[in-house]
Amino acid sequence: MYVISSCLIGCVVTWRGGANYREVFANLVSRHLAVPVCPEQMGGLPTPRPPSEILGGSGEDVLAGRARVVTREGTDVTTNFLKGAEEVARIVQLVKPELVILKERSPSCGVRFIYDGTFSNTLRPGCGVTTALLRSLGWQVVSDEEFIQRATPQTQIE
Repeated sequence: MYVISSCLIGCVVTWRGGANYREVFANLVSRHLAVPVCPEQMGGLPTPRPPSEILGGSGEDVLAGRARVVTREGTDVTTNFLKGAEEVARIVQLVKPELVILKERSPSCGVRFIYDGTFSNTLRPGCGVTTALLRSLGWQVVSDEEFIQRATPQTQIE
């Protein structure tokens, strides 16, 4: 069983009001092997919404109160990101997945890379708020890109 970013199965939840559909992930859900989540919606943010980035660090820094999540216009949405991460953690604790698969580069779901907080399309090493919380609770989190790279034919069966 997996928990997975809902944008990866075609749900229209991204900040732009779109999705990041990948057939391999939709197949997991259709086979009842994955539960989709969107921490940003679960944190109360609308779709579409202004783009957000972590200012002053990474997801771990947000959890520690050393960084915050802001929109391009400067609105602080840290509380929404924290609430969404907590809601996803609640689901993960119930589902007890072998793996959590989240969308790379997102300020919520980024696993290895996030944008640097300048809104200049510049990536930096680090993870998003939800990934940081789940890891702190002992859950294994991989990005959609990592999962696809190491996917076996069995995980891609339709």
